[in-house]
Amino acid sequence: MKKLHQIARVSLLLFCFVSPAYADMGAPMIFITLPMLIIGLIPIIFLETFVLLKIMRIDFKAALKTSAFMNGISTIIGIPLTWVLLVLLQMFTGGGAAYGLQTPLKKFLAVTWQAPWLIPYESDLYWMIPAASLVLLIPFFFASYFVEAIIARRMQKSLDTGLLKKSVFMANVVSYAILFVLTLAWLLVSLFNGRRSI
Repeated sequence: MKKLHQIARVSLLLFCFVSPAYADMGAPMIFITLPMLIIGLIPIIFLETFVLLKIMRIDFKAALKTSAFMNGISTIIGIPLTWVLLVLLQMFTGGGAAYGLQTPLKKFLAVTWQAPWLIPYESDLYWMIPAASLVLLIPFFFASYFVEAIIARRMQKSLDTGLLKKSVFMANVVSYAILFVLTLAWLLVSLFNGRRSI
C-alpha cells in the first residue's frame, strides 16, 4: 500500500511539473481520454469481472472486487502517470514544436509522437483528437496491464501467478479491443463529417 501512495505522490508531482510547461498551448490529451475512461469504468469493471471469472474460476464477489480495485487504481493512477511520462518523452525529444501537417509523414507524427499533448492545429483537431486517442490506447493498455497485474497478485495470493497474469492480460485485451473499436468509429465519423465531433 505504501508503494501505491508513493506512486500517487510522484504522479501528482510530475503532473504539476508538466502542466505549466504546456498550459498556454495545444491539447493535453489526458483531459479528453481520462474522462472517457472514467465514464466507461463501470461497464469495463463488469466486463473484466466475467473474464476473471472464466479464467481464474473464483467466485463472483471476489472477481468483482478484484476487477473494481485494479481498474480503479489503473485509471486514477496508472493512466495519468503513463501520460505524464509520455509528455516528458515528447518534450525532451523535440515533440513540443509545431512542424506542420503538409505531408502524410508530418500528419502521422502529429498524432503519434505528439499524441500526448497535441499541437494546436485548430482546423485539424476534429480528426487529430480521435486519432491521438487511438494511438494512446497502446501505451495505456500496457500501463493498465502492468498495474492491474500487481493489484490482482496482491488480492489473489492463493492463485498461480501465471494464471493471474493471463487473466489480467485477457481482461485488458477484451476491454481495450472494445475501446479501440469505439475510438476508431469516432475517428471515421470525424473524418467523414470533416468537422469537429467532440
